[in-house]
Amino acid sequence: MIHHPLSHPLILPSVYSAADADLRTQIPSEEAEETHSNLTFVKQSISLIGTPSASVERNTILHSPSHVELTCNFSGDINSVRVIWKKEGEQINSSHIFINQTGNVLYTQYTLQILNSTQLGSYACVFEDAVERRGRGVFNFKVPEVHGKDKPLISYEGDSVVMICKSENSVPLTWIWFKVNETGQVPVETEMKEKYELASKYANETKLKILQLSEQDGGSYTCRAIFPLGGSEGKVDLKVLSYLVPLKPFLAIAAEVIILVTIILLYEMHTKRKQNTTEGEKEFEQIEQLKSEDSNGIENNTTRHRKI
Repeated sequence: MIHHPLSHPLILPSVYSAADADLRTQIPSEEAEETHSNLTFVKQSISLIGTPSASVERNTILHSPSHVELTCNFSGDINSVRVIWKKEGEQINSSHIFINQTGNVLYTQYTLQILNSTQLGSYACVFEDAVERRGRGVFNFKVPEVHGKDKPLISYEGDSVVMICKSENSVPLTWIWFKVNETGQVPVETEMKEKYELASKYANETKLKILQLSEQDGGSYTCRAIFPLGGSEGKVDLKVLSYLVPLKPFLAIAAEVIILVTIILLYEMHTKRKQNTTEGEKEFEQIEQLKSEDSNGIENNTTRHRKI
């Protein structure tokens, strides 16, 4: 059963003085949850003090359908200040909005039920005058987050890999795995037991084991947790490598060594060949010189014989 805000007494939250707040925005720590007509009762409040255009934002995780009570108060110069409530930027017109003024404090309360995913999102109390916005409090409601893995998983063809997703402090109704391709998300065929295995040790986590990895198994995977108020997704990236990949650096180094050794051998062969050619030319010149000297000696002897 939901009580109309006017049907029961309202308790104004504590108002911080401008001196205590140092003219800055304050967020009270008041937040309560209890069972209310088979719904979770969530109560939150925000105080805005003193500064023009003050803004406060609060994020809330809802695990199940909830009865929500939101309160905002604005203190300071409240002359000509009005307050409106908005959802995703659109003004809310509801009989469940209550506004009250006490001294220099303008107080507002909004009660609602969040029963499905369309009612999640941002709700804002906005205080403004004819000239400017004086303050704003934003309440963001969403389902629990799902965490995959930030860094890619790396494995090799023929091996197996286990991908894990977790939901902190919340148990989803079910888990669904998807493979991301060019056209979108495709459900993983977990019925193929020879290829996939689903396992989880805890209710708030899911594990997908892929057997006999191939290059086609690489890519992005999405794990979707289904909660009473909607779904939440995590992401896991998988890289599948060939066993030749780790050898590529060594093969590249070996190729460089072979090329270097070949160049050195060719240089040595060229140097030796050049040395041999030079030595052969020297020997040839020496032989020619000896022949020339022998010829000169014979000619000299002949001349001497003629003179005699």
